[in-house]
Formats: sequence, structure tokens, C-alpha cells
Amino acid sequence: MNDHMYEIIVDSLSAHVAVLDDKGVIVKTNRAWQEYGEENGLEGKTDSLGVNYLNICEAATACGDPEGELVVVGIQKVLAGELLEFVIQYPCHSPSRRRWFNLRVLPYLSEAEHWVMLVHEDVTPLFLAQEELQQKEEELRLKSEKLEEVNVALKVLLEHRERGLADLEQRMTANIHELVLPYAEKLKNSLKNPRERTLIDIVENNLNDIISPFLNRLSSLNLLLTPQEVEVAALIRTGKSSQEIGDVLGVSVSTISFHRKNLRRKLGLQDRTMNLRTYLLSLQ
Repeated sequence: MNDHMYEIIVDSLSAHVAVLDDKGVIVKTNRAWQEYGEENGLEGKTDSLGVNYLNICEAATACGDPEGELVVVGIQKVLAGELLEFVIQYPCHSPSRRRWFNLRVLPYLSEAEHWVMLVHEDVTPLFLAQEELQQKEEELRLKSEKLEEVNVALKVLLEHRERGLADLEQRMTANIHELVLPYAEKLKNSLKNPRERTLIDIVENNLNDIISPFLNRLSSLNLLLTPQEVEVAALIRTGKSSQEIGDVLGVSVSTISFHRKNLRRKLGLQDRTMNLRTYLLSLQ
């Protein structure tokens, strides 16, 4: 392969390539290097031939560029044979555009010259993608923190709500025990009619059910009980017979038997040996 073909190959690369002699002077550049110089207003010749690259890096270091000194050391070590390759990534921003490059310093494989080859590759898309990823991660972190704050706030509200409900239940229970049931008992004792006394018993039992978990438990079973089935269930639980329940509700015994069958079916009591009242008493 002749030198002209090598030149064509190097000029076909998108990377910016320059060859430095043992003093750090540029002796050869490819097409991409020269086009980059033209596009960015490079002073002097766009091919940069005769320019000392080490001096440029040292001047950049004097201006506060930390990568400049590292590049000088890397080139010198590759020239001295102490390194087979030196790689560094550095920013190269302009007023209108942000750019990053990857610099690779390689030995120039020639028996006649002890030179090095610089290969600058534009890695801006990679850096921009990394920045976007970091931004997304930060946004995700902030959203996660907000969700945690919302969860904590909801937990506090639920705890307040539970405490409030517990306090309300305690107050309601105390009020029924202290302000209602004593007077219901006095009223029952003053009545002579058995049916009226039975009605007071039902009122007392229902009040006790209100302050006990029975009705809530019965409702939580999602049995779709009718209002009269709930009444019958509550009276069965108190130990009332079908005749007594029929008298209280003003319906026939056969109607109560019909409700009993529906309750057993909806409660899943297929075994006839299971007592309906015993099961209802277990719903605490």
C-alpha cells in the first residue's frame, strides 16, 4: 500500500488527526483537522503545520486549563516509550456551542521518525446523553422525595383519622352506656306489657350491637342482606325465638323461617348441625 493510499485513508476519517515530531511540532494533519480549523476561525494556517502543539497545551495550562498539563505529560511519556497510549477527554466549548473531545496519543509507527500521532474524536453526543441522563435521574430523585413526603403526610393523616375514629367510638360508647342504657332499663322496669318490655329489650340489644363489632362485621361480609334479614339476624343473636321475632316484627313465623333459611344460605351454613345463633355470636 503506497503513501497516497494511506493519505486517502487518514483523510477519510471523521477524527481530527495530527502527527507531531519529537519536539511536539505538527508535521502532518488530515482533512478533518483542517476543516475544523476553518470552521472555528483558527489563526494562521488551517493545516497547523509547524505549530508546536506542546506550547499550545502549556499556554492553555497557564490560562487555567487543567487538561493542558496532563496532555503535555502524556505526549512526552508516549514519545519516551513509557506509555504505549495516552487517552484523555476534555471540553472544547465555544460561545455558541458546547463540545467535548476524546484525545488519543499513539506512537507513530515508523523506523525513520520518532514521532507521535494525535487523534481527536468528537464525543459531544455521549456527554450530552450523560448530562440528560443525570438530569432525568435528578428529576426522578426529586419526584421520589416528593412522593415520600406525600406518603408521610398521608400516613400522618390516616393516623389522625384512626385516632379520631377511635376517640369518637369511645365517646359514643360511653354516652350510650351512661346516658341511654340506664334510662332504657328504668323504662323497661316500669312497663307491665310483655310485648312492650320485649321492644325495650330489642332497643337495648340494638344499642349494644351499635357499640359492638357485630353489625360492622355482618356488613363487612358483603352478603347483600336485606334490611329485614339484618333485623332477624340481630334478634336471633339475642336468643329470641321465631315466634318472638315474628311478634316483634309483625310478621308470621313462616316468614321468619324463610329469613332464617336465607341467612344460613348467605352465611354458608350448609351443615344443619351448625347453630345459626352460635355462628352469629361468633361475629365479634
